[in-house]
Amino acid sequence: MAPETFRTQFGEAELTRLQGLATVDAPILVDELSSPEARARLGEVEVLLTSWGCPPLDQDLLDAAPRLGAVFHAAGSVRGVVRNQVFERGILVTNAADVNAEPVALYTIAAILWAFKKVPFLAQDARRFRDDHSYRDRRGKLSGHDRTVVIVGFSRIGRRVVSQLHTLHDGPILVVDPYADPADVLAAGARPAELGEALPRADVLSLHAPALPETQHMIGAAELAALPPHATLINTARGTLVDTIALEHACASERLDAVLDVTDPEPLPPRSPLYDLPNVLITPHIAGSQGTETRRMAQAALTELERYCAGLPPLGRVTLQGLAIQA
Repeated sequence: MAPETFRTQFGEAELTRLQGLATVDAPILVDELSSPEARARLGEVEVLLTSWGCPPLDQDLLDAAPRLGAVFHAAGSVRGVVRNQVFERGILVTNAADVNAEPVALYTIAAILWAFKKVPFLAQDARRFRDDHSYRDRRGKLSGHDRTVVIVGFSRIGRRVVSQLHTLHDGPILVVDPYADPADVLAAGARPAELGEALPRADVLSLHAPALPETQHMIGAAELAALPPHATLINTARGTLVDTIALEHACASERLDAVLDVTDPEPLPPRSPLYDLPNVLITPHIAGSQGTETRRMAQAALTELERYCAGLPPLGRVTLQGLAIQA
């Protein structure tokens, strides 16, 4: 992993726990696996602890690691780290996506609740108009009562959002996900729906689908046009789910509002009109674990190591089949 990632994720408690579970030789940290020193260590290791900044584990690296039996990823998606060959060799792969889902869900809940009263956008208007509060009337109905929230993707994060929102919100919650079990959706407090049915009802549309070829631009001009006036789009998933040009037009017309923690491209070009629109809030991909929050992911990876040593099944196993529909 990257040195900065290591310093953030592995403090004294994490390193002490690691050293109690495994034989750890120097160097503990490498951010590359191609140097002679790294290759010598790679030839001995049985387990890799990885995180942001790990190079892809391709066939060449696997050939240099004949004893490797497990990769415990102390972060979310392993898509940029593991290749098919890792699974074909029977190497166990886990990630800490479940742990990382919690702060994203909390960010999303906050964004939804604020979107009901247009808080991010009225805050910007307050700076623009100062002593004239009549601008409130141009934001549509400022109420959370009986508003409809549409969740696209009943993923780790999506189901957390539904479950937590169900205890805070008295309005309908619709879930759009062709892979979700309708019984699970109903048990969480929401109702399954098709995208075409849900969009015209969405006061808030929150995206939690993975970035796959079939989900690219799943929210385009037609889908944005189907949303009711003054609806708010929230994207904490992947920027490629939304057609950026179409979103620019929809927001520039003041028909829709947006809260964007992810964009396409990321970051947006400096001249993107989305930066200057008062009805768009952009945050720099901060919904997921940040700072000391990431130590919970390190602890999750160490728990996987502990279970591996004890011969227990993993908690966050990643399979080749599952990776095909995950972020």
